[in-house]
Amino acid sequence: MRKRWIFLAVTGLAGLGTITWSAVASNVETPDYTVSNKSGNLEIREYGPTIVAEATVEGERDQAIQGGFRIIADYIFGNNLSSTKVAMTAPVIQQSSEKIAMTAPVIQQAKGTSWNVRFVMPSKYTIETLPKPVNPQVALIEVPATRFAVIRFSGFAGQGSLDKQETLLRAFMAERSLVAANLPQYAYYNAPWTLPFMRRNEIMIEINGR
Repeated sequence: MRKRWIFLAVTGLAGLGTITWSAVASNVETPDYTVSNKSGNLEIREYGPTIVAEATVEGERDQAIQGGFRIIADYIFGNNLSSTKVAMTAPVIQQSSEKIAMTAPVIQQAKGTSWNVRFVMPSKYTIETLPKPVNPQVALIEVPATRFAVIRFSGFAGQGSLDKQETLLRAFMAERSLVAANLPQYAYYNAPWTLPFMRRNEIMIEINGR
């Protein structure tokens, strides 16, 4: 995975608080991919296999991304079966729970009336070595190598902006006779206080074939 000095977050998550956001500021990984076709801010990307932690949340898109983010953040910040508790003795000994490094982006995808929210797990883990979630809402999933049509854009990722960018992306796909294999995924890279022109948002549509 690529490593970048980046704030990982989701638009509109200011309610998570400063403690969570301080932990987010780190040198985080982003998934590796290769670009097989490009036109401006539109690309065809080839991603290798990854592992994701996923939570499925009901509700409107904005509320669902916040709820899903909290569920998975709780898992990677230590709410997992590897958490160690030490009985009270003298001296007091403090040991952190197993924590999983943050990665970018946070990915959101519609599923009927609900939303799947995903974090891509760091590349050093396998499905066997990842800590097992305590919360049954968190699922660890192996995702095979996938081909995506992607549009990257800045600004606020409101529904109007998402609809406009998706229209451009689907036109790009139609010009190349590319067929969607799944519903669009929304990928967010920046903290809510990031200036609009500095934000990185993406819409990713899985496509059939190679």
